[in-house]
Amino acid sequence: MSDYIISCCSTADLSKEHFDRRNIKYICFQFELDGKKYPDDLGESMPFDKFYKAMDEGADTRTSQINVEEYEAFFESVLKQGSDLLHVDFSSGLSGSYNSANIAAEGLRAKYPDRKLYIIDSLAASSGYGLLMELIADKRDEGLSIDELYAWIEQNKLKLHHWFFSTTLKYYIKGGRVSKTAGFFGGILGICPLLHVDKLGRLIPMEKIRTKKKVISRIVDVMEEYADGGREYSGKCFVSNSGCYEDARAVAELVEARFPKLNGKVLINSIGTVIGSHTGPGTVALFFTGKSRELEEQ
Repeated sequence: MSDYIISCCSTADLSKEHFDRRNIKYICFQFELDGKKYPDDLGESMPFDKFYKAMDEGADTRTSQINVEEYEAFFESVLKQGSDLLHVDFSSGLSGSYNSANIAAEGLRAKYPDRKLYIIDSLAASSGYGLLMELIADKRDEGLSIDELYAWIEQNKLKLHHWFFSTTLKYYIKGGRVSKTAGFFGGILGICPLLHVDKLGRLIPMEKIRTKKKVISRIVDVMEEYADGGREYSGKCFVSNSGCYEDARAVAELVEARFPKLNGKVLINSIGTVIGSHTGPGTVALFFTGKSRELEEQ
């Protein structure tokens, strides 16, 4: 049994039961729905179906990152019990929370000189971040020390692939990622943008695909292109969705048919309230391991 704790943020978009089962601690971001504040607590305070229904009906959403004081309290709750801590934070390419975590850790290292406190930038998001935590928990359970696990994460985190598509441009227009004119014509043509997370942990548009049926097929083709071993892929695969489970299930079924050596079934999760505040309903994301994102972008 390891003598250290691993932790992450709620934006890893796994269920509370999953975090508890794998013995992963987590700290919650926050969001606002029509001006009322809620913790991003994995659907407990605000069920996902209710959240996405409210967004679809025009509710205003805002998010706030974890501040230094919140990180200090979270980290210290572990350190003062005599345990070391390895915390993997939400992508620095999408949030400033990683900087806040480092500031909090700096003061605590001086206060607890006999304890180890590692802060790692996941460069990951949603259940891709969750899949990274799943693999980290596997390595911890294999007996890696905290120092060995830190090194393993830094060597392997860019092998985690994230591919997203959206069946509506409404929230891309609202967030300023797509102009109203482009969104209007894209909507008429049934354009579904395909995006991925790059080596800096940023969400980057990759392709514009016409019709949902084609983008569902295309995202599985992309997995075959980038996954370890192609169709012989034998790793784990996660899918997340924002209020569009049937689309996520369609992707999962295609993946399970295409990759018969998968390590278990595809796990379908909900995109949480923080990430979902930016994607809106209608987004599906696919996560797997493959060649380094750093190498593919050179």
